[in-house]
Amino acid sequence: MKTLLTLFLTVLATALLGQNLVGEWQLVKQSTCMEENMKPLADSTQRLVNDMKSRGSATASTITFKDNMAGEESTRILNSRKSGYNKNFLYKFDGEMLMILDKRSRTITDNYIVEKFSADSLILANASRPCETRIFLKIGRK
Repeated sequence: MKTLLTLFLTVLATALLGQNLVGEWQLVKQSTCMEENMKPLADSTQRLVNDMKSRGSATASTITFKDNMAGEESTRILNSRKSGYNKNFLYKFDGEMLMILDKRSRTITDNYIVEKFSADSLILANASRPCETRIFLKIGRK
């Protein structure tokens, strides 16, 4: 019985440690509620919209989640090691919900529902507007 319990706890600990939010994540795609509600566009208009979207992603947005439940959001400018701006925040993550906390009062400022979480990808939907989603890929561990 002890062997079975030990084996179960080992497997559980391995599974929990395998999926860790800590690290650096890059925003690769984001959708808004407006895109979902738009009527189908003509081919030339759709090409123009797609071209405008691709030009808007010239800067890479990254989020770094740290071990101490603190995080940093940054936008990196092309060909530079430093980010354009840094915004520090606190967070709480339970596997199903990501809560962004105010640094001073530690109250919840934003809620995100975790739609998918794996070792290398994270898909979040805004809890108040589920049609707004963000897709992140893990690019490093700090």
